[in-house]
Amino acid sequence: MSTGAPSAREAEDPGRGRDVTVALVQTDPGPDKADNVARTFRLVEEAAARGARLVTLPETFHFRGPSDQRRACAEPIPGPLSEALSALAARLGIFLLGGSYNELPAADDADTRTYNTSLLFGPDGRLLAEYRKIHLFDVTVGAKLVARESARNRPGDRAVVVDTPFGAVGMTVCYDLRFPELFRTLALAGARLLLVPSNFAERTGRDHWEVLLRARAIENGAYVIAPATYGSGGGEFTAYGRSLVVDPWGTVVACAPDGEGVTLATLDLGRVDAVRASLPTLQHLRPAAYAVRHA
Repeated sequence: MSTGAPSAREAEDPGRGRDVTVALVQTDPGPDKADNVARTFRLVEEAAARGARLVTLPETFHFRGPSDQRRACAEPIPGPLSEALSALAARLGIFLLGGSYNELPAADDADTRTYNTSLLFGPDGRLLAEYRKIHLFDVTVGAKLVARESARNRPGDRAVVVDTPFGAVGMTVCYDLRFPELFRTLALAGARLLLVPSNFAERTGRDHWEVLLRARAIENGAYVIAPATYGSGGGEFTAYGRSLVVDPWGTVVACAPDGEGVTLATLDLGRVDAVRASLPTLQHLRPAAYAVRHA
């Protein structure tokens, strides 16, 4: 879909404004890190062979298991896993979102908790962006879903937008999805694609997952790309799966079936401009009028 003459940035880069094929890699990770990574990398290779230019992995694709084993699976960045992701992206010539995994802090850091970190690599293997999850999953939803992510992870403190040949990309992770302020910040910074790698709980996912993803897409006139884990990996926590791509109108254009696998979607990048032109909500913001005065 064309909305008129290309922008100056699109004219400089012929890749801008065209369709791009993205892949959602859905996995069911367990406590065996090496096996998780090997299975995930095979799915990345499948996605690239099927024509994906941007391949996205879910949150915690590397490990899902007992809390006392989690730190042993964490790594510094750069480290072996980030180097392996870089090499894979370069070998396949793809943009690769490394989902998220546990990043070790500096050795002399008094706070020994890890970060929940998402990495984006370019087709030359270069690390384009690093995002540390800002909002941590500390919730009590009945007796079966009690989580305290902050006990093991520390929050990031910086929103991230990175430029790519197919437009600016905003990075988030899972529970960030419940904070529209972050997504609006990313959109106002130019993001046209919003990435949401997730390990979303089945307990909340069946009611909230699709609704929230569609809302974030509609609010910001942007594509939302949400690769997710599935199943329990043999543990007690069960992830919802249903990896999704939502277009700027809020229409689900791809949804992964249950189980591990690759789901493709071809994005019409001109759709972002078309929707934002018809519903220019980002231009209609009036922050100066939002100050509350109690009567």
